[in-house]
Amino acid sequence: MRKGDFDAVYRASKRRSNSFFTLFYRANQLPHSRYGFSIKKALGGAVTRNRIRRRVREIIRLHWRELAAGWDIVIHPKQGVERAPFATLESELLRLLIPLRNPGESSPAP
Repeated sequence: MRKGDFDAVYRASKRRSNSFFTLFYRANQLPHSRYGFSIKKALGGAVTRNRIRRRVREIIRLHWRELAAGWDIVIHPKQGVERAPFATLESELLRLLIPLRNPGESSPAP
């Protein structure tokens, strides 16, 4: 995703969050979803931020068939992500992403 795509998601998006992630999402009219990551410097140095990005990317790669198509999604990791076990991050991120397949479902608890 490019900067203009990020801006469009922030302007016209909906939001879901839990203790590890905040997701901003909007429909993109494409046959696939596009993912972007915004990782604050407050979460750590470049090495830490890149590790977080790699872990989140891996979760998406492992589960892309289960995830809904047709969305632009920007993922904001929160404090504590860098120390959380991979399995915990995986379940928390999927808990936010999988309901996008059925947008009428109630949103997850904050």
